[in-house]
Amino acid sequence: MIIMDLKIDNIMLFKDFHINMSYPKKIVDSSIEDEFLTKRKNFRYKKVNILMGANATGKTSLGKVMMHTFNLISRGKTTAILDSVCHKDRSATIQMDFVDYYDRLNRINIEVIPAVKDDAEAELMICIRSVDIGVKDNYESCAKKMDLIPIVMTGDIETERAKVLPLGWMFGYSDDASNGRVSCQENDSYPLILDYTLRALDPSIKSVEKLSEVKNAYVVRMQNQDVIIQDGEVIKDNILSSGTKEGIRVAGMLSGICEGGYHFYYCDELFSYVHSDVEKAFLSVMISQLKGEQQLFFTTHNSDILDMQLPKHTFTFLKKDMYSKTPLKCVEASKYLKRNTDSLRHAVENDLFSIAPNVELIYEIENIKYVGEDSGE
Repeated sequence: MIIMDLKIDNIMLFKDFHINMSYPKKIVDSSIEDEFLTKRKNFRYKKVNILMGANATGKTSLGKVMMHTFNLISRGKTTAILDSVCHKDRSATIQMDFVDYYDRLNRINIEVIPAVKDDAEAELMICIRSVDIGVKDNYESCAKKMDLIPIVMTGDIETERAKVLPLGWMFGYSDDASNGRVSCQENDSYPLILDYTLRALDPSIKSVEKLSEVKNAYVVRMQNQDVIIQDGEVIKDNILSSGTKEGIRVAGMLSGICEGGYHFYYCDELFSYVHSDVEKAFLSVMISQLKGEQQLFFTTHNSDILDMQLPKHTFTFLKKDMYSKTPLKCVEASKYLKRNTDSLRHAVENDLFSIAPNVELIYEIENIKYVGEDSGE
Protein backbone atom coordinates (compact mmCIF):
# COMPACT_ATOMS: atom_id res chain seq x y z
CA MET A 1 0.00 0.00 0.00
CA ILE A 2 1.32 3.40 -1.02
CA ILE A 3 -0.21 6.76 -0.13
CA MET A 4 -0.15 9.14 -3.09
CA ASP A 5 -2.22 12.12 -1.96
CA LEU A 6 -3.94 13.30 1.21
CA LYS A 7 -6.35 16.20 1.85
CA ILE A 8 -7.65 17.00 5.33
CA ASP A 9 -10.09 19.64 6.53
CA ASN A 10 -11.34 20.31 10.07
CA ILE A 11 -9.62 17.23 11.49
CA MET A 12 -7.38 18.04 14.46
CA LEU A 13 -5.73 21.36 13.51
CA PHE A 14 -5.67 20.56 9.79
CA LYS A 15 -7.65 22.99 7.66
CA ASP A 16 -7.56 22.77 3.85
CA PHE A 17 -4.35 20.75 4.27
CA HIS A 18 -2.83 18.98 1.27
CA ILE A 19 0.24 16.78 0.87
CA ASN A 20 1.21 14.88 -2.28
CA MET A 21 3.59 11.93 -2.62
CA SER A 22 4.18 11.83 -6.39
CA TYR A 23 7.16 13.40 -8.16
CA PRO A 24 7.31 14.60 -11.75
CA LYS A 25 10.39 13.08 -13.35
CA LYS A 26 12.85 10.24 -12.94
CA ILE A 27 15.94 11.05 -10.88
CA VAL A 28 19.20 9.88 -12.50
CA ASP A 29 21.57 8.01 -10.14
CA SER A 30 19.20 8.43 -7.22
CA SER A 31 20.32 7.04 -3.85
CA ILE A 32 16.80 5.59 -3.41
CA GLU A 33 16.13 2.75 -5.81
CA ASP A 34 12.92 2.02 -7.70
CA GLU A 35 10.66 4.91 -6.70
CA PHE A 36 7.97 3.63 -9.03
CA LEU A 37 5.57 0.70 -9.27
CA THR A 38 7.39 -2.43 -10.37
CA LYS A 39 5.13 -3.06 -13.37
CA ARG A 40 4.17 0.60 -13.93
CA LYS A 41 7.44 2.51 -14.16
CA ASN A 42 5.78 5.79 -15.14
CA PHE A 43 3.82 5.69 -11.89
CA ARG A 44 6.36 7.39 -9.62
CA TYR A 45 5.94 7.79 -5.88
CA LYS A 46 8.04 9.09 -3.00
CA LYS A 47 9.31 5.92 -1.43
CA VAL A 48 10.86 7.81 1.49
CA ASN A 49 9.13 10.83 3.01
CA ILE A 50 11.14 12.71 5.63
CA LEU A 51 8.93 15.16 7.52
CA MET A 52 10.64 17.96 9.41
CA GLY A 53 9.37 20.99 11.27
CA ALA A 54 9.18 22.70 14.64
CA ASN A 55 7.15 21.36 17.56
CA ALA A 56 3.36 21.23 17.13
CA THR A 57 3.48 21.48 13.33
CA GLY A 58 1.46 18.31 12.76
CA LYS A 59 4.05 15.57 12.20
CA THR A 60 2.52 13.16 14.70
CA SER A 61 -1.04 14.27 13.94
CA LEU A 62 -0.54 13.60 10.23
CA GLY A 63 0.40 10.00 10.96
CA LYS A 64 -2.59 9.58 13.24
CA VAL A 65 -4.99 10.82 10.55
CA MET A 66 -3.51 8.20 8.23
CA MET A 67 -3.80 5.52 10.90
CA HIS A 68 -7.41 6.43 11.72
CA THR A 69 -8.25 6.22 8.00
CA PHE A 70 -6.59 2.81 7.68
CA ASN A 71 -8.49 1.56 10.71
CA LEU A 72 -11.74 2.74 9.18
CA ILE A 73 -11.01 0.89 5.94
CA SER A 74 -9.69 -2.31 7.52
CA ARG A 75 -11.76 -2.59 10.68
CA GLY A 76 -14.69 -0.24 10.25
CA LYS A 77 -13.62 1.84 13.26
CA THR A 78 -15.13 5.33 13.21
CA THR A 79 -14.63 6.61 16.76
CA ALA A 80 -11.10 7.98 16.29
CA ILE A 81 -12.11 10.08 13.27
CA LEU A 82 -15.27 11.35 14.93
CA ASP A 83 -13.31 12.33 18.03
CA SER A 84 -10.68 14.11 15.92
CA VAL A 85 -13.07 16.68 14.43
CA CYS A 86 -11.89 20.14 15.47
CA HIS A 87 -15.01 22.30 15.07
CA LYS A 88 -17.94 20.06 15.93
CA ASP A 89 -20.49 22.44 14.41
CA ARG A 90 -19.29 22.05 10.83
CA SER A 91 -18.39 19.20 8.51
CA ALA A 92 -14.96 17.59 8.39
CA THR A 93 -13.41 15.76 5.44
CA ILE A 94 -10.57 13.42 4.55
CA GLN A 95 -9.60 12.40 1.02
CA MET A 96 -6.83 9.86 0.52
CA ASP A 97 -5.47 8.36 -2.70
CA PHE A 98 -3.57 5.10 -2.25
CA VAL A 99 -2.31 2.20 -4.35
CA ASP A 100 -3.18 -1.36 -3.35
CA TYR A 101 -1.36 -4.62 -4.08
CA TYR A 102 -2.99 -5.12 -7.46
CA ASP A 103 -1.93 -1.88 -9.14
CA ARG A 104 -5.18 -0.06 -8.53
CA LEU A 105 -5.45 3.54 -7.45
CA ASN A 106 -8.08 3.90 -4.74
CA ARG A 107 -9.62 7.08 -3.40
CA ILE A 108 -11.49 7.20 -0.13
CA ASN A 109 -13.66 10.22 0.69
CA ILE A 110 -14.77 10.62 4.30
CA GLU A 111 -17.15 13.28 5.56
CA VAL A 112 -18.30 13.85 9.12
CA ILE A 113 -21.67 15.60 9.14
CA PRO A 114 -22.29 17.52 12.38
CA ALA A 115 -25.28 16.70 14.57
CA VAL A 116 -28.32 18.89 13.96
CA LYS A 117 -29.60 18.62 17.54
CA ASP A 118 -27.70 18.74 20.81
CA ASP A 119 -28.74 15.22 21.78
CA ALA A 120 -27.89 13.74 18.36
CA GLU A 121 -24.58 12.29 17.15
CA ALA A 122 -22.45 13.28 14.20
CA GLU A 123 -22.73 11.02 11.15
CA LEU A 124 -19.80 9.59 9.19
CA MET A 125 -20.26 9.17 5.43
CA ILE A 126 -17.87 7.37 3.11
CA CYS A 127 -17.22 6.72 -0.58
CA ILE A 128 -14.48 4.52 -2.08
CA ARG A 129 -13.67 4.53 -5.79
CA SER A 130 -10.97 2.69 -7.75
CA VAL A 131 -9.33 2.81 -11.18
CA ASP A 132 -6.88 0.40 -12.77
CA ILE A 133 -3.39 1.76 -13.36
CA GLY A 134 -2.46 1.32 -17.01
CA VAL A 135 1.03 0.29 -18.09
CA LYS A 136 1.86 3.83 -19.23
CA ASP A 137 -0.11 5.68 -16.56
CA ASN A 138 1.36 8.00 -14.00
CA TYR A 139 -0.36 9.23 -10.86
CA GLU A 140 -1.61 12.41 -12.48
CA SER A 141 -3.32 10.59 -15.37
CA CYS A 142 -4.98 8.15 -12.96
CA ALA A 143 -6.14 10.98 -10.72
CA LYS A 144 -7.84 12.58 -13.73
CA LYS A 145 -9.66 9.31 -14.46
CA MET A 146 -10.70 9.17 -10.82
CA ASP A 147 -12.14 12.68 -11.00
CA LEU A 148 -14.58 11.48 -13.69
CA ILE A 149 -16.16 8.92 -11.37
CA PRO A 150 -19.11 10.40 -9.45
CA ILE A 151 -18.84 10.61 -5.67
CA VAL A 152 -21.70 8.79 -3.95
CA MET A 153 -21.42 9.24 -0.19
CA THR A 154 -23.11 6.64 2.00
CA GLY A 155 -23.35 5.68 5.64
CA ASP A 156 -22.99 1.98 4.71
CA ILE A 157 -19.37 1.68 5.83
CA GLU A 158 -19.22 -2.12 5.62
CA THR A 159 -20.22 -2.20 1.95
CA GLU A 160 -17.77 0.53 1.00
CA ARG A 161 -14.75 -0.81 2.85
CA ALA A 162 -15.34 -4.26 1.34
CA LYS A 163 -14.25 -2.73 -1.98
CA VAL A 164 -10.65 -2.45 -0.73
CA LEU A 165 -8.24 -5.35 -0.36
CA PRO A 166 -6.68 -5.95 3.09
CA LEU A 167 -4.09 -3.33 4.02
CA GLY A 168 -0.79 -3.78 5.84
CA TRP A 169 0.92 -1.01 7.78
CA MET A 170 3.08 -0.27 10.80
CA PHE A 171 3.16 2.88 12.92
CA GLY A 172 5.90 3.55 15.45
CA TYR A 173 5.34 6.36 17.95
CA SER A 174 7.45 7.66 20.82
CA ASP A 175 6.81 6.59 24.40
CA ASP A 176 4.30 9.33 25.16
CA ALA A 177 2.15 8.56 22.12
CA SER A 178 2.09 4.80 22.68
CA ASN A 179 1.43 4.76 26.45
CA GLY A 180 4.72 3.09 27.20
CA ARG A 181 4.11 -0.02 25.10
CA VAL A 182 6.58 -1.36 22.57
CA SER A 183 6.19 -3.47 19.47
CA CYS A 184 7.73 -6.95 19.30
CA GLN A 185 7.62 -8.75 15.99
CA GLU A 186 7.49 -12.53 16.00
CA ASN A 187 9.56 -13.07 12.86
CA ASP A 188 12.93 -14.64 12.11
CA SER A 189 14.95 -11.41 12.05
CA TYR A 190 13.57 -9.67 15.12
CA PRO A 191 15.65 -11.29 17.91
CA LEU A 192 18.95 -10.55 16.16
CA ILE A 193 17.91 -7.04 15.09
CA LEU A 194 16.78 -6.33 18.66
CA ASP A 195 20.11 -7.58 19.99
CA TYR A 196 22.20 -5.46 17.61
CA THR A 197 20.01 -2.39 18.12
CA LEU A 198 20.05 -2.36 21.92
CA ARG A 199 23.76 -3.15 22.19
CA ALA A 200 24.50 -0.29 19.79
CA LEU A 201 22.46 2.08 21.96
CA ASP A 202 23.66 0.89 25.39
CA PRO A 203 27.19 -0.56 25.88
CA SER A 204 26.15 -2.00 29.26
CA ILE A 205 23.87 -4.51 27.51
CA LYS A 206 25.68 -7.79 26.96
CA SER A 207 23.06 -9.60 24.89
CA VAL A 208 19.37 -9.89 24.07
CA GLU A 209 17.89 -13.38 23.95
CA LYS A 210 14.51 -14.83 23.10
CA LEU A 211 12.87 -16.81 25.88
CA SER A 212 11.87 -20.13 24.35
CA GLU A 213 9.53 -21.07 27.19
CA VAL A 214 7.48 -17.85 27.07
CA LYS A 215 5.68 -16.63 23.97
CA ASN A 216 6.73 -13.23 22.62
CA ALA A 217 9.22 -12.62 25.43
CA TYR A 218 12.86 -11.51 25.44
CA VAL A 219 15.49 -10.99 28.11
CA VAL A 220 17.93 -8.08 27.99
CA ARG A 221 21.06 -9.18 29.83
CA MET A 222 22.98 -6.30 31.41
CA GLN A 223 26.09 -6.14 33.56
CA ASN A 224 24.32 -6.45 36.90
CA GLN A 225 20.72 -7.44 36.14
CA ASP A 226 18.32 -8.63 33.47
CA VAL A 227 15.25 -6.93 31.99
CA ILE A 228 12.28 -8.80 30.52
CA ILE A 229 10.24 -7.68 27.51
CA GLN A 230 6.95 -9.57 27.30
CA ASP A 231 3.99 -8.92 25.02
CA GLY A 232 5.36 -5.52 24.09
CA GLU A 233 5.80 -4.33 27.68
CA VAL A 234 9.09 -3.77 29.51
CA ILE A 235 9.21 -5.19 33.02
CA LYS A 236 11.21 -2.83 35.31
CA ASP A 237 11.33 -0.26 32.53
CA ASN A 238 12.98 2.30 34.82
CA ILE A 239 16.22 0.39 34.41
CA LEU A 240 16.45 1.14 30.69
CA SER A 241 17.19 4.63 29.39
CA SER A 242 14.64 6.45 27.25
CA GLY A 243 16.83 5.95 24.18
CA THR A 244 17.12 2.22 24.81
CA LYS A 245 13.36 1.81 25.21
CA GLU A 246 12.85 3.69 21.95
CA GLY A 247 15.38 1.31 20.44
CA ILE A 248 12.97 -1.56 21.09
CA ARG A 249 10.38 0.18 18.91
CA VAL A 250 13.02 0.90 16.27
CA ALA A 251 13.99 -2.78 16.16
CA GLY A 252 10.35 -3.76 15.71
CA MET A 253 9.91 -1.42 12.78
CA LEU A 254 13.25 -2.33 11.21
CA SER A 255 12.49 -6.04 11.39
CA GLY A 256 9.15 -5.39 9.71
CA ILE A 257 10.93 -3.57 6.87
CA CYS A 258 13.60 -6.26 6.52
CA GLU A 259 11.06 -9.09 6.51
CA GLY A 260 8.73 -7.22 4.14
CA GLY A 261 5.78 -7.90 6.42
CA TYR A 262 4.08 -4.60 5.62
CA HIS A 263 4.04 -2.08 2.80
CA PHE A 264 3.61 1.16 4.74
CA TYR A 265 5.70 2.42 7.68
CA TYR A 266 5.37 5.59 9.76
CA CYS A 267 8.32 6.19 12.08
CA ASP A 268 7.48 9.14 14.33
CA GLU A 269 10.41 10.66 16.24
CA LEU A 270 11.71 7.40 17.65
CA PHE A 271 15.23 8.86 17.86
CA SER A 272 14.68 11.85 20.13
CA TYR A 273 16.97 10.39 22.80
CA VAL A 274 19.81 9.06 20.65
CA HIS A 275 22.89 10.54 19.02
CA SER A 276 22.51 12.15 15.60
CA ASP A 277 24.90 9.70 13.91
CA VAL A 278 22.92 6.77 15.32
CA GLU A 279 19.68 8.13 13.87
CA LYS A 280 21.31 8.65 10.47
CA ALA A 281 22.69 5.10 10.52
CA PHE A 282 19.30 3.56 11.33
CA LEU A 283 17.54 5.66 8.68
CA SER A 284 20.13 4.60 6.12
CA VAL A 285 19.52 0.92 6.90
CA MET A 286 15.74 1.37 6.79
CA ILE A 287 15.99 2.97 3.34
CA SER A 288 18.37 0.30 2.03
CA GLN A 289 16.00 -2.46 3.17
CA LEU A 290 12.84 -1.01 1.61
CA LYS A 291 11.54 -3.27 -1.11
CA GLY A 292 9.30 -2.67 -4.11
CA GLU A 293 5.88 -1.18 -3.41
CA GLN A 294 6.92 -0.11 0.10
CA GLN A 295 6.80 3.39 1.57
CA LEU A 296 8.39 4.99 4.63
CA PHE A 297 7.39 8.16 6.47
CA PHE A 298 10.07 9.37 8.89
CA THR A 299 9.62 12.39 11.17
CA THR A 300 12.60 14.06 12.81
CA HIS A 301 14.07 17.25 14.29
CA ASN A 302 17.61 16.21 13.41
CA SER A 303 19.03 18.72 10.92
CA ASP A 304 21.99 16.42 10.23
CA ILE A 305 19.59 14.29 8.18
CA LEU A 306 19.74 17.10 5.61
CA ASP A 307 23.34 16.11 4.82
CA MET A 308 22.41 12.59 3.75
CA GLN A 309 22.64 12.07 0.01
CA LEU A 310 18.91 11.78 -0.61
CA PRO A 311 16.77 13.26 -3.41
CA LYS A 312 15.35 16.67 -2.53
CA HIS A 313 11.81 15.47 -3.14
CA THR A 314 12.31 13.20 -0.13
CA PHE A 315 12.05 16.19 2.24
CA THR A 316 8.83 17.91 3.24
CA PHE A 317 8.72 20.65 5.88
CA LEU A 318 5.65 21.23 8.02
CA LYS A 319 4.95 24.65 9.50
CA LYS A 320 2.23 26.32 11.51
CA ASP A 321 0.68 29.74 11.00
CA MET A 322 -2.39 30.18 13.17
CA TYR A 323 -3.25 33.47 11.43
CA SER A 324 -3.50 31.82 8.02
CA LYS A 325 -6.55 30.18 6.45
CA THR A 326 -4.45 27.00 6.42
CA PRO A 327 -2.80 26.91 9.88
CA LEU A 328 -0.82 23.75 9.10
CA LYS A 329 0.83 23.49 5.72
CA CYS A 330 3.63 21.59 4.05
CA VAL A 331 6.51 22.88 1.96
CA GLU A 332 8.18 20.56 -0.55
CA ALA A 333 11.90 21.21 -0.82
CA SER A 334 12.04 20.10 -4.47
CA LYS A 335 9.70 22.93 -5.52
CA TYR A 336 12.23 25.48 -4.30
CA LEU A 337 15.53 23.78 -5.04
CA LYS A 338 15.70 22.79 -8.71
CA ARG A 339 19.42 22.31 -9.33
CA ASN A 340 21.51 19.37 -8.17
CA THR A 341 24.01 21.81 -6.71
CA ASP A 342 21.44 23.53 -4.47
CA SER A 343 22.22 22.87 -0.83
CA LEU A 344 19.29 21.75 1.30
CA ARG A 345 21.27 22.45 4.45
CA HIS A 346 21.98 26.06 3.41
CA ALA A 347 18.35 26.58 2.43
CA VAL A 348 17.16 25.52 5.88
CA GLU A 349 19.83 27.50 7.70
CA ASN A 350 18.81 30.62 5.75
CA ASP A 351 15.13 29.84 6.45
CA LEU A 352 14.20 29.71 2.77
CA PHE A 353 11.08 27.71 3.66
CA SER A 354 10.05 29.98 6.59
CA ILE A 355 10.01 27.07 9.01
CA ALA A 356 12.37 28.36 11.70
CA PRO A 357 10.83 28.17 15.20
CA ASN A 358 9.95 31.41 16.99
CA VAL A 359 12.47 31.95 19.80
CA GLU A 360 11.72 35.61 20.53
CA LEU A 361 9.53 34.85 23.55
CA ILE A 362 12.25 32.66 25.00
CA TYR A 363 14.72 35.56 25.00
CA GLU A 364 12.04 37.84 26.46
CA ILE A 365 12.30 35.76 29.65
CA GLU A 366 15.55 37.61 30.32
CA ASN A 367 13.63 40.90 30.46
CA ILE A 368 11.06 39.78 33.03
CA LYS A 369 11.24 41.75 36.29
CA TYR A 370 11.17 39.29 39.16
CA VAL A 371 9.99 39.92 42.74
CA GLY A 372 12.72 41.47 44.85
CA GLU A 373 15.03 42.08 41.89
CA ASP A 374 15.14 45.89 42.30
CA SER A 375 15.09 45.93 46.08
CA GLY A 376 18.25 43.94 46.41
CA GLU A 377 16.60 41.07 48.30
